[in-house]
Amino acid sequence: MNRKLIRPNLSELKDRLGIHPKSAGVEPLTPVPPALTPSGEPNPATNPAAATAPQGLGSPRRKIAPPEQTNAESFYYLKQMQSKTPMVIVLQDDEKVRGVIEWYDKHCLKINRVKEPNVLVPKHNIKYIYKQDEEPRIRRSRATKREEPTPADLEIPAFD
Repeated sequence: MNRKLIRPNLSELKDRLGIHPKSAGVEPLTPVPPALTPSGEPNPATNPAAATAPQGLGSPRRKIAPPEQTNAESFYYLKQMQSKTPMVIVLQDDEKVRGVIEWYDKHCLKINRVKEPNVLVPKHNIKYIYKQDEEPRIRRSRATKREEPTPADLEIPAFD
């Protein structure tokens, strides 16, 4: 079976409907401001890069400002709450609170802790938060290992 794509000619359709191509879709143009002001200075409206150029007089569109709230914070909290991830909350005074986030609101977090009472932490008192699994491990440096005597270095008194 051979199928052909049939595309109607739009100008024929416009003629049938009584729409004239010259008058269709024509909008009145905004007047272009003069290049110089009456005092002889360059007109900021004609320079799209000028900081004082008014909007709507041929200046380019400005970028839309990003939204005030991206909901990234609530997405992160919900993800950690659902998976019951053990978290470490470091407070402004460098105290660490360990536990699972039970719930949150605009101003605080409720932390469930093991073998300790649950805690309500105000958000303004939080310095930063991280997963307990990502906690840095304390490692001994090689210098401290060298300072410890090794079995070969120990003096063993020999008896005659």
